[in-house]
Amino acid sequence: MNIILIILVFGIIVFFHEFGHFIVAKLNKITVSEFSIGMGPAIFSFGKGETKYFLRLLPLGGYCLMLGEDEDSDDENAFSNKSVFVRFLVIAAGPVFNFILAFLFSMILKNYIGCDPAYLDEVVPNSPAYEAGIEAGDKILEVDGSKIYTYRELTLYREVNGHKNPITLKLERPDGEIYEVYVTPALDSDGVYRIGIQGTGYVECKGIGNNIKFAGYELRYWVKATVMSLKMIVSGGVESDDVMGPIGMGGVMNDVIEEVKEESETKAEAAKYIVLNMLNWCILLSVNLGIMNLLPIPALDGGRLLFLAIEGVTRKKIPADKEAIINIIGFVLVLILMFVVLFNDIKNVFFS
Repeated sequence: MNIILIILVFGIIVFFHEFGHFIVAKLNKITVSEFSIGMGPAIFSFGKGETKYFLRLLPLGGYCLMLGEDEDSDDENAFSNKSVFVRFLVIAAGPVFNFILAFLFSMILKNYIGCDPAYLDEVVPNSPAYEAGIEAGDKILEVDGSKIYTYRELTLYREVNGHKNPITLKLERPDGEIYEVYVTPALDSDGVYRIGIQGTGYVECKGIGNNIKFAGYELRYWVKATVMSLKMIVSGGVESDDVMGPIGMGGVMNDVIEEVKEESETKAEAAKYIVLNMLNWCILLSVNLGIMNLLPIPALDGGRLLFLAIEGVTRKKIPADKEAIINIIGFVLVLILMFVVLFNDIKNVFFS
């Protein structure tokens, strides 16, 4: 049962991504030859009109194959014969739909678990925050000049930049007074560097307006978390064991499901919290897929968007054969990276 739920999560994310390409292509009268969810041998397929639809064995990835996508064609409905603007929209639609999915799921999640505003519920006496004049009820506006809208953003910032490092906070009093303080974390009895504040936690999102607003903040949080994580990976700020692929993430999801089952008193309660956890994973993974596909790497959507941007500026189309060669090289490099991550996943999941 767990593996079905995990496959469903990955399937939803991939489907929405490919559906973005598909629907925008169809709206612009581009012939879509194949629409596939999964890779490898087909386990189910059917045809409708000009398009063949496939469900494939391996729940990793998918594709939307358009006429004239990788070669020149004389057909007026070929991808290659559409304007730069239309082609840009079609390619960008995949990542954009991932962000739309993450936003919609965030709205559902916030409706059930509530909002997490950046208000302070408690300031520990004699802590660095207390000594700096911070009071319960204050709202955090900025951390080191970076705006935040939820308390988790402060936690994310400290995790990425180090819990020991001093920070500058801009806060707002309940009466509207805005002030700044410089806080140096102190080592507590648990051996952890803290500044001595506690947020309100999740509170009810009152009204559709707040629900929409905090769904946007949730999307913003995961975009920031993903971008920060990528920067840390590039700069060598993370260990190899901290980098996970589909198998590693599936393993973590399985652990979460089992933990929920153990801690829930009834099957109905377990089902509810499993669904909420799956929604959270869908948001995280959908944002990750959207951002990863926007990276300017050949064979990814971002690489193709870069080629289209160059064409739009120079008004010269890059020859299809040369673009295909570059994309093949990029695809091979992506495959190598996938195998490295896969090996790392197998090592961590089965041999650690």
